[in-house]
Amino acid sequence: MSRWPEYAEIRFADYSEEIVASEERTDMERGPSKMRVINSRVMKNIQASVQFRSAADAEAFEAWYLHDVKRVGWFTMAHPRTGQPITARFPQGIGRLVPLNTQFRFSKRDLVLEYMP
Repeated sequence: MSRWPEYAEIRFADYSEEIVASEERTDMERGPSKMRVINSRVMKNIQASVQFRSAADAEAFEAWYLHDVKRVGWFTMAHPRTGQPITARFPQGIGRLVPLNTQFRFSKRDLVLEYMP
């Protein structure tokens, strides 16, 4: 299994986490809605920006995504907040490459990581 590249730095300025809903809600004619758990385990999403310190790092990340992960595969990494090892994937691709400096000396991609704790 592929491992997250060391040169791809997660920026905490653009970071957020969420638990993906796995409950079913049924509205009632009277009183509060009824809810039940659908899955015993939940998926979690991390929205983050990944920063690259050179054009070569941005290119290497794209090659890693296309050839190692093969766009839909799983990979291992340290959780950005806790440091615990997780197995994650990209449910929405790796996002758009945005330059932060001329000639892509610094650049970033906004992406979503999906994992199951």
